[in-house]
Amino acid sequence: MTAQATVSWKDDASRDLVLNSGDRFALLVRGVGAHLWDDEGTRYLDFLGGIAVISLGHAHPVFVKAVADQAATLGHVSNYFATPPQLGLAARLKRLAGTGESGRVYFGNSGAEANEAAFKLARLHGGADRPRILALKNAFHGRTMGTLALTGKPAMQQPFEPMVPGVEFLDSTIEALEAAIDDRVAALFVEPIKGEAGVLELPEGYLAAARELTERHGALLIIDEIQTGAGRTGAWFAFQHTGITPDAITVAKGIGNGIPIGALITFGAASDLFYPGTHGSTFGGNPLATAVASAVLDEIESAGLVDAAAERGQQIRDAVTAIGSALVEGCRGQGLLIGVALRHPVAGAVVAAAQQHGLIINAANDSTIRLAPALTIGDVEIDEFQNLFARALATVEDALMLDDTHETTEASA
Repeated sequence: MTAQATVSWKDDASRDLVLNSGDRFALLVRGVGAHLWDDEGTRYLDFLGGIAVISLGHAHPVFVKAVADQAATLGHVSNYFATPPQLGLAARLKRLAGTGESGRVYFGNSGAEANEAAFKLARLHGGADRPRILALKNAFHGRTMGTLALTGKPAMQQPFEPMVPGVEFLDSTIEALEAAIDDRVAALFVEPIKGEAGVLELPEGYLAAARELTERHGALLIIDEIQTGAGRTGAWFAFQHTGITPDAITVAKGIGNGIPIGALITFGAASDLFYPGTHGSTFGGNPLATAVASAVLDEIESAGLVDAAAERGQQIRDAVTAIGSALVEGCRGQGLLIGVALRHPVAGAVVAAAQQHGLIINAANDSTIRLAPALTIGDVEIDEFQNLFARALATVEDALMLDDTHETTEASA
């Protein structure tokens, strides 16, 4: 039987792919540095980075060499055995996170898998005496059944109810946490910056208060660093801006520069909760993924990209402000995880206009543009971004017919 004739890649996608992601925007075929090309040869500036994944840029020589070298050496063995890349990455992550000798690392294949492991860690800690797990409203921790139960977005949960029980959602305030926590809480899960909610930072002093309250009540503090880790906020991990020590963090995305990998990193007594048979993953910690992640983290460290993320992030914020758009209200976030707040719920239109002008960005919600470019971006790419983003904003402003007071005119209302 011959294959069905193909009219276009969009027909292929519509026919063959599950509909969970909706229509794809383009067929991308190549990437170098901060740029991507589609099947028609159109070049795009990538300021989304695969949603905070591409730390070093596309086809970075360090990444390419690590993949090739390890693939030619040892790609996979079962977790009945250890490998040098696995042990090396675990030691590196412990050092970067500051766990000390007592820390341990569990490897999975994604951020969702890392958070699944963290959920189990909380259950092991809580046992029958601590059935409560606290998480924050509007937080995002993944789409598996376990991590969806931790995700404070009712609309996402509704099609799959009933959820895994025991999770309670709080407002992101110190007062709400003080009122909710008691000695029956096993763990508190938090994102230091809620990326999927629009790059929303926690209130000043929240993590310090969370650490004090969880310690007082014997609960674990588990911090989801999947978007904020690997240097993106100007520190290796966002919790390090506050000076606290959590009980566990989860990481993924930027540690692999595109190779699928995730990890749970534990601190102190939490490191001894798992025991043989309580969790596992066939591909977790395989030598290919861990060798590549080690090479990526080594390059971030040796090239000074953690400090650069803070500097370049400020440059981008300044560039957005300098555009002077009537649509832009301001910027949120830290380092190279940036949310551009809009005065009107037109983020989707801005993203579409940006793609038409050759810029890839993301609508985190109706009124927020998310930017998460590679940590390797420089002055040339930031200047290009400013030009393309200004053109995209102007396109939407013209469509809205914004006047000088930043309000829509009667004609566009």
